[in-house]
Amino acid sequence: MIRISTNSRLASTATLLTRKIFQRNTSLASSPALHCLSSNGRRGAVASLSSNSGSSSSNSNGGSSSSSSTSNPPPPGGSSDASAATAAASVKYAKTTAGTGNPEGLGAAEEGVVTRGPVTWPALGLVAVVAASAVAYYKIERERRLENAMGKIVSTGKPAIGGPWSLVDLDGNLVTNKSFEGKWTLLYFGFARCPDICPSEMVKVGKVMDRLEKEYPELRKKVQPIFVSIDPARDSLKALRDYSKDFHPSYVFLTGAPEQVQAMAKKYRVYMSKADETEDGDYLVDHSIVIYFHDDTGDISDCFTQSMRPSDVVEKIVERMTFVPKY
Repeated sequence: MIRISTNSRLASTATLLTRKIFQRNTSLASSPALHCLSSNGRRGAVASLSSNSGSSSSNSNGGSSSSSSTSNPPPPGGSSDASAATAAASVKYAKTTAGTGNPEGLGAAEEGVVTRGPVTWPALGLVAVVAASAVAYYKIERERRLENAMGKIVSTGKPAIGGPWSLVDLDGNLVTNKSFEGKWTLLYFGFARCPDICPSEMVKVGKVMDRLEKEYPELRKKVQPIFVSIDPARDSLKALRDYSKDFHPSYVFLTGAPEQVQAMAKKYRVYMSKADETEDGDYLVDHSIVIYFHDDTGDISDCFTQSMRPSDVVEKIVERMTFVPKY
C-alpha cells in the first residue's frame, strides 16, 4: 500500500508539474513580445520535465523495494528548477528572434531574408534631386554676381567700336549714323529668317521700351531701337516690312548692299558666317548676339549681352542716361 500510494503521489506530482509548464509556455506564446517562441523549445521543456519525472519515479520504485525509510526521493523543487531554466532559455531565444518573421528560430540566411541597410533607392533619389537643385542655383547665382560685378567696373576712355556708316530704311531712304544725333540708340544686328535668337532679343528690347515708357517717359523719348540686317541677299525691303510687323513699333529697320553691311559689321566687330547651308540654297547665319547702346553723340556707352534680363537693361540705360560726371 505504501508503494502504491507513493507511486500515485509521484504520478500526480508529475502530471501537475506538466500542466503548470504547459500553462506557463502557453501564456508566454500568447504574449505580443514573445510571439516567436519556438515550438522546439516547448518540446524541449516537456521532454526535460518528463525525463526528470521518470528518473524520480524509478528512483522511488527502486528504493521502496527494500524499505520506505531508505528510499531517496528527488530533491524538493528539482523538477521545478529544471523546468524554470528551460523556460528561461526559451524566453531568451524568443527575444533574440522576435521581430525577424522567423517563428521557428531559423537564421536569416536559411529563410532567405535580406536585411535592409541604411541606404535605400528613395534616399539616393532624394540626394540626387537636392544636388541637382544646388548646382542649378549655384550657376544662376554665379551668373548674377558676375553681371553685377561687371556693372560696377569703372573704365576710362572709349572702345574702338563703331564709326560712320550708311544704309537704307524700309522706305528706301538713305540713313547714316548722323541721322540719329541727339538720340540714344539700341543697335542690334540680325536677320529676318533667324529662328529663335533674333526674335528673342528683339522682343526683349521691346519690353525695355515699354518699361521705359511706363517708368521713365522722358528718357523713353530719347531712346531709339535699330535693327540692321546682316543677310541683305534675302532680307529685301519687302521681307523686312513683313518681319517688322511682329515687333515693337518704335523699331527702325535698316539694310543695304552686301558691301555696306559688311563694312558696318566690321566696324562694330560683329562676327557673322553662313551655317547649315542646304542643297536648295537655304542657310542660317551665325553672328554675335550683342545690343550696342550709343549715347546722344553716337559714341558707344554700353553693351548688353544675351544673358541680361529686360530689367537689367533698363537699369543700365537709366544709369547711363542720368550719369553726371564729376570734374
